[in-house]
Amino acid sequence: MAGHSKWANIQHRKGRQDAARSKLFSKLSKEITVAAKMGDPDPEKNPRLRMAVKEAKGQSMPKDNIDRAIKKATGGEGDAYEEIRYEGYGPNGVAVIVEAMTDNRNRTAANVRATFSKNGGNMGETGSVGFMFERKGEIVYPASVGDSETVLEAAIEAGAEDVESSEDGHVIWCTDTDLADVSSALEEALGESESTKLVWKPQNTTELDLDGMQSLMKLIDALEDDDDVQRVTTNFEASDEVLAQL
Repeated sequence: MAGHSKWANIQHRKGRQDAARSKLFSKLSKEITVAAKMGDPDPEKNPRLRMAVKEAKGQSMPKDNIDRAIKKATGGEGDAYEEIRYEGYGPNGVAVIVEAMTDNRNRTAANVRATFSKNGGNMGETGSVGFMFERKGEIVYPASVGDSETVLEAAIEAGAEDVESSEDGHVIWCTDTDLADVSSALEEALGESESTKLVWKPQNTTELDLDGMQSLMKLIDALEDDDDVQRVTTNFEASDEVLAQL
């Protein structure tokens, strides 16, 4: 599992502090509000909202918070937000995609650019690293849901493209446009997923040693600390030995 998937595992192992969880809930709420604003406020009639709510539940976000985020959309909040993607290079030439949701494009661009510069990276033009990634649907299940053959069979039936199984769990990949349908079919076969979302999947990776990973983590932590930043994806690869030392 490259880039974002391993990063999620690292974050999970490090454990979320209350402040980080509060920030995560804030980002999830923003995504729910914008998704509800762009379509129907009923998750059953709005695939993007359905995915956002599912992701929030997977992160143990309380139902009251989810309902409140949807109500904000019907109350007119979320009008000003626009989605922007920034691209650049981190330490050691690692490709970085930053997805943001902002009501002030100039502020966000300046902050992201400064964060890259202060942490050994460079922000590039849109498209400067995007070609190294594919837009995919990613559905994650715990290892306890079944063995690799069981999950592979369910994934094929659901119309998925690929499955990566390990002792950490199962990562199921599908085309970005099929995510809602594939995840619904998998839910019937395997139950609720841990995570269901659209991601940037690296097509090639950059191997990092411990120093490289520590430098990259500083950049990612700083980017994720920005309230306007929703998600950070990189194309790093690191050995289990390196990851275990983080």
